[in-house]
Amino acid sequence: MTTRTKGVLVFLLLAFGLSWAGMFIARLGFGLSLVNPLVQLAGIAFTPAIAAFVVRKWVTREGFADTGMKPRIRRNIGLYLAAWLGPLAFAAAAIGIAVAVGMWEFDASAFALIPGQPVWVAIGALLLVVIVLTPIYWGEEYGWTSYLRLRLFPERPFASTLATGLIWAVWHYPLAFLGYIEFANVALGLAVWTVSFMFQEVILTWFRMRSGSVWAASLAHAGNNMVLALLVGTALGDDQPVAQTLIGTVPMVVLALWIILSGRLAADRPETTAPEPRPALAARG
Repeated sequence: MTTRTKGVLVFLLLAFGLSWAGMFIARLGFGLSLVNPLVQLAGIAFTPAIAAFVVRKWVTREGFADTGMKPRIRRNIGLYLAAWLGPLAFAAAAIGIAVAVGMWEFDASAFALIPGQPVWVAIGALLLVVIVLTPIYWGEEYGWTSYLRLRLFPERPFASTLATGLIWAVWHYPLAFLGYIEFANVALGLAVWTVSFMFQEVILTWFRMRSGSVWAASLAHAGNNMVLALLVGTALGDDQPVAQTLIGTVPMVVLALWIILSGRLAADRPETTAPEPRPALAARG
């Protein structure tokens, strides 16, 4: 077994083991709701980052050169703006599709999420919340996009991205059985969810590779959850999770296909790739 393979296996065991244990203990052991942000923060959100840190530090000892921790905001200001405002554009497109196909009758007042305040105030508040919560979503991106994706298939970025998206989706599966989301048809719901995660991973990978920073991907991830999912969910209602996921995924599919078909996953390599294991450690593995 190579050092890289050992690192990937230990990472997966830790990322899945810690988070799944946290989910089941919180829900079945203490009766806590996984919808509660504090429960997510305490037992789930940072487990991929913890797993990546442990592997880098003590399992492979390869260090942290390719983590992408430098924000690089000044040189990537356009990308950061796209990561921040893109989910809002996705939400507008998805809601437009829902209206066009007759799934929802447009009502702007539905998005006045702050009582007594106009819609634009609520949207502005959401965009500010995205920035505040970006460090929390870093907990996932540091593990999935800035560790696992670089090591699954190092010379095949497209395959590595899709595989990471698939693994990331499976990591979420217990949520469909523990009250976080309820699919009328679980098999269909998980299939749609998986496709959504895989296309989202293409976009997050592109932000990570193009900017050379995990923070751009973390910002986009926060926006997808706090703006895209919330606004589409507000329009369609939480009782239609499959339809909500499908409609919200359509705009992401368009951008993801552009990234894939234009060859950007291969062209926009990260500035620092995964370092080669030290010879002595490789021999031990």
